[in-house]
Amino acid sequence: MRNSPSPRSPVISAKSSPMVRLAAIAAFLAGSAWMAQAGEAQNSEALKRLVHHDCGSCHGLTLKGGLGPDLRPQTLEHYEVDGLAAVILDGIPGTAMPPWRPLITSDTANWIAQYLLKPETK
Repeated sequence: MRNSPSPRSPVISAKSSPMVRLAAIAAFLAGSAWMAQAGEAQNSEALKRLVHHDCGSCHGLTLKGGLGPDLRPQTLEHYEVDGLAAVILDGIPGTAMPPWRPLITSDTANWIAQYLLKPETK
């Protein structure tokens, strides 16, 4: 007999509507939403945790891929900082990558893009 999710524990998948996925991610990230207020005084350790835990929820905690693709520097080398920051802020329509603009600032997205493109990012 195949296990199926109970009606009380819905499964969010890549086939879920974009609004359902975005709502689930927003709920998951509620604890990180305060970072949108950080502005210029960003805490790099907090941002690293954001990348590894929150981005890692789709891209794998080691950033080697999961629901979303691998985010290690060698797989992102075709991106410039501005282009990667735009993907972070605006998402990729038709995929599970949501827009983060409602939750983070442009400065935070730029920091994340720079961090992901550094060879020492693990």
